[in-house]
Amino acid sequence: MSPQNEPRKNKAERTSDAREKARLLREAQLRKEKRNGWLIRGGVLAAAVAIIVIIALVIINTQKANEPVADSGPVPTNMNAYGGITLGKDGAVIAPTTTETTVDVTAVREAPTAPSEKAFDLEDIGIKATADGEPIQTVVYFDFMCPFCGQFEQQYGAQLKQLASEDKVTVEYRALGFLDRFGGGTNYSSRAGAAAACVADVSPQAYQPFLDKLFVEQPAENSKGINNATLNKYAVEAGSEDINECIDSKNFRPYVANTTALASAHGVSSTPTVFMDGEQWMSTEGFDTFLQRTLEAKK
Repeated sequence: MSPQNEPRKNKAERTSDAREKARLLREAQLRKEKRNGWLIRGGVLAAAVAIIVIIALVIINTQKANEPVADSGPVPTNMNAYGGITLGKDGAVIAPTTTETTVDVTAVREAPTAPSEKAFDLEDIGIKATADGEPIQTVVYFDFMCPFCGQFEQQYGAQLKQLASEDKVTVEYRALGFLDRFGGGTNYSSRAGAAAACVADVSPQAYQPFLDKLFVEQPAENSKGINNATLNKYAVEAGSEDINECIDSKNFRPYVANTTALASAHGVSSTPTVFMDGEQWMSTEGFDTFLQRTLEAKK
């Protein structure tokens, strides 16, 4: 039978059809809302799981950062037992004169109970005047989180590099962990110092570029600092081999702890602390004046 020949529905039938269509539409809408509900609940659950995972990772990484550090450990290749790496002409690393291959924090004598105005017994930590005609030994104690250290490097780093390239000075950097207690529980100062030691150990030519990079990207004081993965990334960008395993294993954390203990035991109580030709720079004298006075005395 063609549509033209179908009998016309009466009002009751048309009403029934309309109700059936409405019912089917409601059921379809309910099914859609149910599906959306499950999707929303699933999305909320996935988000909650992601948040839990992130929190767990933060807790794990914080706990890992705070795991005890060994009392003894190796001295990095190209660095001395006092905690320093010495750079000379064109940033070339000068071989250390110390022969120790390990350090032991427990062997460091206790720091004085009252801080002294100046560091003392400097020869015991390898700081002394150089012979006439020799480049002036310059030792810089610094902390990677110390804003004043960043400012010092920004203001005087290029000048010291130039003087080193002219064979007038050598520049020895010694990284300390003084500000660990203000680093949000991640021990950033010591982690960064140990990462720099990793670079010195495998890619000494990248030490200065890595130090420069960490000061350019210096985190705010009292913050959590830069994470280990980013430290490794910056090291590779500076021209170093991958140091991820070295950082995560805390291979040179005892070395940084020993450097910090030695400095404290000899009266170094703040950063930056700078020595030139066996003399400590004091804040009462501008560094420019101190530098020129030291250079003039060697002429």
